[in-house]
Amino acid sequence: MNKLLCALIVVIVISSCKDSSKESDNKKSQSALAETSNLKELESPADTASAEPYLFTDKNGLVYLSWIEKTKGKSILKISTLNNELWSEPMVISSGDNWFVNWADYPLVAADGAKNMIAHYLEKSEKGTYTYDVKIVTSADQGKTWSSSKILHDDGKIAEHGFVSMIPYGENYFISWLDGRNSVMEGNGGHSEGHHGQMTIRGAIVDKQGKKSSEWELDNRVCDCCQTSAAITANGPVVVYRDRSEEEIRDISIVRFVNGQWTAPKPIFTDSWKIAGCPVNGPRIDAMGNSVAVAWFTSPEKNAQVNIVFSNDGGATFNSPLRIDEGKGIGRVDVVMLDENTAIVSWMEGSVIKAVKAYNNGKKESSFTVAASAESRSSGFPQMTKAGNNIIFAWTDDKEKTIKVANLVL
Repeated sequence: MNKLLCALIVVIVISSCKDSSKESDNKKSQSALAETSNLKELESPADTASAEPYLFTDKNGLVYLSWIEKTKGKSILKISTLNNELWSEPMVISSGDNWFVNWADYPLVAADGAKNMIAHYLEKSEKGTYTYDVKIVTSADQGKTWSSSKILHDDGKIAEHGFVSMIPYGENYFISWLDGRNSVMEGNGGHSEGHHGQMTIRGAIVDKQGKKSSEWELDNRVCDCCQTSAAITANGPVVVYRDRSEEEIRDISIVRFVNGQWTAPKPIFTDSWKIAGCPVNGPRIDAMGNSVAVAWFTSPEKNAQVNIVFSNDGGATFNSPLRIDEGKGIGRVDVVMLDENTAIVSWMEGSVIKAVKAYNNGKKESSFTVAASAESRSSGFPQMTKAGNNIIFAWTDDKEKTIKVANLVL
């Protein structure tokens, strides 16, 4: 009788544990589903033959979407704003038949919330594949009309310039970019063919009319074709980018503008990723006061992963990285801070766009799928921005060759 009673108790306990485990799994599943169910695809303002999306939210919470449309050999940079889940009639920023249009080096827009805007695109400077200039245009009426273009850099070199970051900074804009004035591309076949000389990263202050008041070289040797990313902390602008050592270590570095001076480049974390060519996979940064989050892709020893780190001192120091991919991450990241302790990260997990909430205490929630995509270059870099309690996503649909957008209610 005692043995039978013991056996019954064991069965009950095991059954109870299984039920508890199932209940826990169900709660996790329901939580992920509940979060995903708040994701709604919106009607896109972009026409067919569209790509290179970018999202920006001004200080008033107004969301801007920019993209490039191609028609009859001409590239057209357009913009639309989001109001109550409806996009405005697209407005043309600029157009040209000699632009450098690239899946990874896309145009950006920024707005100060007082009707002033700035945008950039890339224009070929001669026939070479990677010889092009950064052209900037400004608007004082919230994108209805735009100024004539100016070249951002004034080195006068026929070289590669691009991978721009731009963000409002006081009454002006802060802009960073990769600058090839000290580098001459070998051949026309691609970035993997390398450079003579070194690619640099530069920064500048630009006013509402597109005039520079300051310019600096931030690092004299960086990776050739990974996106830069900038944010404004309580201390001043910070820039993250993929660095490049003499030994071809290409980890993510940060420079900070503190008390009127730029700090020396410093790794956000030592991945020790040694790679002979550029991975075309830059980091993203966001800041809220002196709380900072940085997301990036790395692959040391062919161990591909997507990580996030947090800082509570404006990027002077960072905590340990939190890995957020699920074993098939290919990067193409974005990050938005929700509060001083929380960020949402998006990335590509194979051919799927995913996102997850991450916390500065090293924890994360269940990830959710934003959309199916493709690993091909034509799918581009998914974009993300925050407006109030909404996260807006934009991406290039590889099959339909157009921009798609979605809204997540937090």
